Amino acid sequence: MRLREQALPLPHSAACITRRRPAALMMRPGAHPLTLRPDPSFYPSPRLAQEAPPEKLAYVAAIDPAGIAGARGGEPDALAVVDLDPASPGYGTLSSMIEMPHVGDELHHFGWNACSASLCPWAPNPHVERRYLLVPGLRSSRIHVFDVKPDPRKPSLVKVIEPGEIAHRTGYSRPHTIHCGPDGLYVNALGNPEGDGPGGIFILDCESFDVRGRWEVDRGPQELAYDFWWHLGYDTLLSSEWGTPNMVESGVVPELLLGKKYGHRLHVWDLRRRRHVQALDLGDEHQMVLELRPAHDPTKAYGFLGVVVSVADLSASVWTWYRDGERWAIRKTITIPAVPAEASKLPPLLQGFGAVPPLITDINLSLDDRFLYVSCWGTGELKQYDVSNPLAPREVGSVQIGGIVNRTAHPKTGPLTGGPQMVEISRDGKRVYLTSSLYAAWDAQFYPDGVVGWMTKIDVDPRGGMAIDPRFCIDFGRRRPHQVRLEGGDASSDSYCYP
Repeated sequence: MRLREQALPLPHSAACITRRRPAALMMRPGAHPLTLRPDPSFYPSPRLAQEAPPEKLAYVAAIDPAGIAGARGGEPDALAVVDLDPASPGYGTLSSMIEMPHVGDELHHFGWNACSASLCPWAPNPHVERRYLLVPGLRSSRIHVFDVKPDPRKPSLVKVIEPGEIAHRTGYSRPHTIHCGPDGLYVNALGNPEGDGPGGIFILDCESFDVRGRWEVDRGPQELAYDFWWHLGYDTLLSSEWGTPNMVESGVVPELLLGKKYGHRLHVWDLRRRRHVQALDLGDEHQMVLELRPAHDPTKAYGFLGVVVSVADLSASVWTWYRDGERWAIRKTITIPAVPAEASKLPPLLQGFGAVPPLITDINLSLDDRFLYVSCWGTGELKQYDVSNPLAPREVGSVQIGGIVNRTAHPKTGPLTGGPQMVEISRDGKRVYLTSSLYAAWDAQFYPDGVVGWMTKIDVDPRGGMAIDPRFCIDFGRRRPHQVRLEGGDASSDSYCYP
């Protein structure tokens, strides 16, 4: 089946409509400044974004597992700043660590206040800056707003959105993913304050960060939530499924997993009308449909999603969604099998299976839409696929580090626990960054002797293939790193309206 590429009319949205004003002359208190010209880190297209200068800093969400567990001596989570400049004497080290004001937030995913989507032709705020990082606590439901402009190496906390405000205005709790859209900030949440469903999306004001309200007008059959992304050129939003807070916060519940109760569908929405239009069911043996990565080129109507595990054989999989006529379709395009292992080397959760599941917990797509990276957190492997033909991916590279059984070392370390988890790609596609921790309760189940908090860098061959940078491996000490955001943007931070 041939994937069509066509330019469709771009939508006009009203999620954050503000009167245009000159420069920063009419700011209200608490609003972020406007500039006379678009932020230089914004690019109209992914093609132009690949020409951006190399990143020199990374911002990393780092959790304290003792603090999340409520253990004595637990400390707050932190936003870490990492030196990525090869010319710097501090290359590959922690530049600073800014602690949250409370213990037990469980920082997870986070995002920028504004990005290249602000250059879309209907965007009401094209002159905002990429200045603030919004960092949710997945367990506490607080959203922390950090200003990186005065000192990029030491961001300052300027606002905290409390869980009560989110619940009162939206009915949601446990904010997970933040995306900067053309018309405002989109945030999804796993459920309600009681820990049940439905989960969904809410909107933050793009200047003051006030909570506006729930995004969905008609959610149809959607109940579970996890990730979301969009095809701006097709006025389409897609969302995936994990579980409600009560289904995930204490770890994987074997009865729910074997009972096929975790998420197994991809939902398609009309982005402008905020209505559910289609549910694509992968089959309930495929449990936990997590990360979504649409093509960056807005004329391309396809993307990729990762499935953590199949209850039939412990394999993991990647699926390609695509537009088929006036509807959307989906097809499994990558299967990664489980690896047999001695029961004595497995955690209690897996000993009865006699194998290590790959556990695809993150995927990411380079800005040229050529290479898809797949994190196998269980087996300790990062795989690289050439997806020039999105319906026929071809594996072209692999690196091993960590893993439940292998504990593969970095050149600078001894054996490592944890595995490739969050994966982030530089805009030019030459560097990939990995971190080791998934989620505190799940870390404890799959790595019961503890997860070493590490971050490393992978160098990419433009023809395909990759290698670990032997100089770059950061030990986070008592904390564990999760998502990485690169200074100026990265392969999963921005979306584009121009090809």
